[in-house]
Amino acid sequence: MSKAQRLTQGECSARLTSIGDALYVIGGKWKLRVIVALREGSKRFNEIQRAVDGISARVLSSELKELELNGFVTRIVHAQTPVVVEYQITAYADTLGDVLTSLSEWGTRHRDKLRNER
Repeated sequence: MSKAQRLTQGECSARLTSIGDALYVIGGKWKLRVIVALREGSKRFNEIQRAVDGISARVLSSELKELELNGFVTRIVHAQTPVVVEYQITAYADTLGDVLTSLSEWGTRHRDKLRNER
C-alpha cells in the first residue's frame, strides 16, 4: 500500500485486530527465534537453548508449551532409556516463512540505517 492510500475505519479496525491476533500468538522476544532455530531440524531442549542465545530454561519451556498449543511445534517423546524428548516445527509453522523473511530483511535494513546514522 502506498502512502497515498488511506484505510477506511473498518479496514483499519480489521487490520488492527488481525495484527493483534498475530502478535498474541507469535509476539515477544523469543517465539520466532525458537521457530527459526527449529527450521534446521528437530532439536532437543538443550540444543534449542544453545541455538537461541540468552533464553533461560524456564522461559524456553514456557515458549515451547505455547508454540505447541498454537500448532507451531510438536513435542516428540522417544521411549527409550533414558527418555529423549525432541521438538520440531510443524507444517503450520511453515506458513510464517514470508513473515520471517520480511522481518529478517527489515531487521537488516534497520540495523544498517542505525549504523549509517552514527
